[in-house]
Amino acid sequence: MADDQSQLERTEQATPKRLEDARKKGDVPRSRELTMTVVMLSGGTAILMLAGPMGGQLVEHFADALVIERSQIFDTSQMAVSLAETASGIFLGLAPLAAILMASVFLSAVAIGGWSFSAQAAAPKLERINPVKGIKRVFSANSLNELLKALAKFSIVGVIAMAWLWYSVDELSGLGRESVSGGIAHALRVCGLSFLVVSSGLVLIAGVDVPFQLWQYQKKLKMTRQQVKEEFKETEGRPEVKSRIRAMQLQVATQRMMEELPKADVVITNPTHFAVALRYDEASMGAPRVIAKGKDLIAKRIRDIAGEHKIPLFAAPPLARALYQTTSIGDEIPARLYTAVAQVLAYVYQINKKRVPGQRYPDRPIINLSDDEFS
Repeated sequence: MADDQSQLERTEQATPKRLEDARKKGDVPRSRELTMTVVMLSGGTAILMLAGPMGGQLVEHFADALVIERSQIFDTSQMAVSLAETASGIFLGLAPLAAILMASVFLSAVAIGGWSFSAQAAAPKLERINPVKGIKRVFSANSLNELLKALAKFSIVGVIAMAWLWYSVDELSGLGRESVSGGIAHALRVCGLSFLVVSSGLVLIAGVDVPFQLWQYQKKLKMTRQQVKEEFKETEGRPEVKSRIRAMQLQVATQRMMEELPKADVVITNPTHFAVALRYDEASMGAPRVIAKGKDLIAKRIRDIAGEHKIPLFAAPPLARALYQTTSIGDEIPARLYTAVAQVLAYVYQINKKRVPGQRYPDRPIINLSDDEFS
């Protein structure tokens, strides 16, 4: 009853971490029906393509194996040598077919679940030889599913095979009237074509089994809401994850800050270590507001963008440090810095005005901060 309740509570899809943990354990979706179908199809195709060369090599090796020189009859070691030569020759002749079959097994196995090798999955487990759990597996829903698939495969493949044998009975019976080399090559072609015909029924079974295996795998890894919450807390608490989150937040904040920077009225600098961009709109702001700030490399980037948009730079190290240390982006400046910032803005507004001929530029203000203003 508890297991049923737990299963009903698994309403959340598996998280990437849960999927990755399952993969590390070697738990990935697989379809044996797909593997069998691909192996049959590729094997039949390979036999059809290689029937001529393979048939010729087999005839040659069989002929060599059946011919014994008179001088070799009385040599007791010759039998082992002849057997080894024949076996190696046949193996080399069948090597291309074996390579194609091995490749098809590998590719079909990783087609839906990807490559996965886990020492943990290969390690021996006592529960695998537990008779109680073995009996449970025999009478489980998965075993019933496998039984139904086996019956379906037997029925479909059996009907197709009987129909094909009935159709090609004349061709099969005619093989005995052909020459040895021609008959072997023809027989290989018949075998390859038979594999392809019989595999046509397996395609239907694989087409049903692959989606079913994917659905069953996702269902098995589903999580409860509590599991999702606990995993989130565990993941969020890792130092590398926190560091990555902070780096991403800083990147986003910096990008947004640089987009606002062209609206600044002035950038107050240290002049190299700090940079603070201020904007003041008399209609909507009670006091000048910090729209960008940074130090070292970010300060240099702020100065570069200010230069691109012809925003005045005003070097005032004490004021730049005070603004940097006492404000955040989006904040209005502290009241104790009103006077110093007002002097800077007044100077900037005056030098930005159109000048009449002969009018001189205003004197640059000297900004001095008291200890109270700086802190």
